[in-house]
Amino acid sequence: MNFDRVWLNANLATMDGDGLGVIEDGAVASWRGRIAWVGRRADLPGTDAETIDCGGAWILPGLIDCHTHLIFAGDRSREFEMRLEGASYEQIAKEGGGILSTVRATRAADEDTLVRLAEPRLTVLMREGVTTIEIKSGYGLDLDTELRMLRAARRLGAMHPVTVRTSLLALHALPPEYAGRPDDFAAFVADTVVPASTGLADAVDAFTDTAIAFSVAQTARVFEAAARAGLRVKLHADQLRDDGGAALAARFGALSADHVEYASPAGLRAMAEAGTVAVLLPGAFYFIRETHLPDIAAIRAAGTRIAVATDINPGSCPMPSLLLALNMACTLFRLTVTEALRGVTVNAAAALGLPDRGRLAPGLRCDLALFRVSRPAELCYRIGGLSCAGRVVAGIG
Repeated sequence: MNFDRVWLNANLATMDGDGLGVIEDGAVASWRGRIAWVGRRADLPGTDAETIDCGGAWILPGLIDCHTHLIFAGDRSREFEMRLEGASYEQIAKEGGGILSTVRATRAADEDTLVRLAEPRLTVLMREGVTTIEIKSGYGLDLDTELRMLRAARRLGAMHPVTVRTSLLALHALPPEYAGRPDDFAAFVADTVVPASTGLADAVDAFTDTAIAFSVAQTARVFEAAARAGLRVKLHADQLRDDGGAALAARFGALSADHVEYASPAGLRAMAEAGTVAVLLPGAFYFIRETHLPDIAAIRAAGTRIAVATDINPGSCPMPSLLLALNMACTLFRLTVTEALRGVTVNAAAALGLPDRGRLAPGLRCDLALFRVSRPAELCYRIGGLSCAGRVVAGIG
């Protein structure tokens, strides 16, 4: 058996099976960027490979942040003040704030600026053990800026030891030049932006909301265009009301439906049948002071897989911390530790259509996150102040 590196003197949370897959006093061996062997150290075959003493650390699969709006320009702290003074998320959006204020700033920024602004946010996430991240567009709402955002995201992945998956989110908000013409904008996104994004986007996303975003029919038109382009879809679904987003996501075989605070039990069952992951975003729930909890009991009863992500964005969740999202998922939504940790590893991988990571198993990418904690629950228990002791990306780190 060929190994090039072996990580010893570690406890493992492999995420195999339905639980954490704990192996105490374990070892992980790699070969050419893939995991070659996992198990108890006592069972490790003899090898002359390079060995890394982990000093009793816990090794998890590299963490995966499967929903971010990492690339943007501008600042929306004034809207934070407005919310504290009583304005609602919807009121701010209808008065020209919200997403459109970020659109104005992002349209004015060149690609180099977008990369420069995003790098510190990415660095913070990497320090917490993130090895794969999804980055959405959605603050351009025109062809040039949407593609510029996707190019900036690709550049971040080329510049740093992290896998970047990109999602085209052109159907995010109605731009001012299409005021009062949402059908026309949906047609523009479907007929022009989606085809132009092939090669830059790994998936197509949309925001379905009858009050401040797009209807099921408008979203379906864009998703049909994505299917023609050979792109999988994701959906911002049922965040502020039940608009049938969960069922729509299932209908198109979406990788994930995200937020889902108001998703119905029937919609959640449809997601489970379609293999669509429910991505919970507790940071946004907390920041906009939502009170309607996602129906975790219905998600569990349906057998829908659960992922957890930061949703880092400038308006409703300026939170570049996946570890804090873990704590919030447990304290606000009452996920178990096992559900939360699987939500940033194996289920987050499923939400991005990446079956080659998220577990410690032979043949998968050797993406690892090492933590000096007493037990895995500490990753969910701690509120700040915790970073990973080491990151390994494709066997290097």
